[in-house]
Amino acid sequence: MSNMSLVRTFFLTGLPHPPALDTTLFSLFLLIYMLTVLGNLLILLLIKVDSHLHIPMYYFLTNLSFIDMWFSTVTVPKMLMTLMSPSGGAISFHSCVAQLYSFHFLGSTECFLYTVMSYDRYLAISYPLRYSSMMSGRTCAFLAAGTWLSGSLHSAVQTTLTFRLPYCGPHQIQHYFCDVPPILKLACADTSVNEMVIFVNIGVVASGCFLLIVLSYVSIVCSILRIRTSEGRHRAFQTCASHCIVVLCFFGPGVFIYLRPSSKDAVDGVVAVFYTVLTPLLNPVVYTLRNKEVKKALLKLKIGSAFTPGK
Repeated sequence: MSNMSLVRTFFLTGLPHPPALDTTLFSLFLLIYMLTVLGNLLILLLIKVDSHLHIPMYYFLTNLSFIDMWFSTVTVPKMLMTLMSPSGGAISFHSCVAQLYSFHFLGSTECFLYTVMSYDRYLAISYPLRYSSMMSGRTCAFLAAGTWLSGSLHSAVQTTLTFRLPYCGPHQIQHYFCDVPPILKLACADTSVNEMVIFVNIGVVASGCFLLIVLSYVSIVCSILRIRTSEGRHRAFQTCASHCIVVLCFFGPGVFIYLRPSSKDAVDGVVAVFYTVLTPLLNPVVYTLRNKEVKKALLKLKIGSAFTPGK
């Protein structure tokens, strides 16, 4: 981090909205945050206690739920503080660094994880007889560890590039969390090189992951069309539908914000809500409501608790 940094505290302006909506937005986002944490905790619990869910698909879903729980925690509580009081938007320089690193660490890890999950679905549908041997426990652990390591390295690059610049004022960040585009606008130096490197860095990662996901699903569709029974084809499509929904909800807003030549603060703030607040909530909802195995595990958990002694 640059020793020239004179700004010791930044101020997050929060989401653009009329002041009269402070209480309404606070209640809404608090409710969404609580449902997100509880929903993802429920998925983690279900996968842990039900032995039928101890397969690669749910191993990766465990990682996704853990990421989503913390991904939302990195941004939403600070947003709630900003809505609750005028001074709630203040954030120290080092806290801002930590928030930006954590946000990009979890976000890029999730991006890599979606790619691994599409590869897992490709193997499950294209090579059903060899799937167990191809996606062994060791392979799953290796792929999951790779997503976390890649995410940490990618975030380290973003954070270092952003905070190596001097910041000597103004100190007002036009956003509800510390992110690269609004922070670079406050730098007391030329940021063109930073913007280009970050654009290329995020562009390569996002487009590379998305391309691999698309290729996986092209292969999956070809394999599904070769299934003879309509019931078999329907089950195969159902298996992949949940993953497709959350991938589109995650990549769409991210590409809109980071891979545009110009940035508009108000628009970016509203769009960012989709992948920082709504997508972490969407994942447990989609994977629970559209997944028969998870619904069965949930039903078993409810029945088990109902017949627990003392109930």
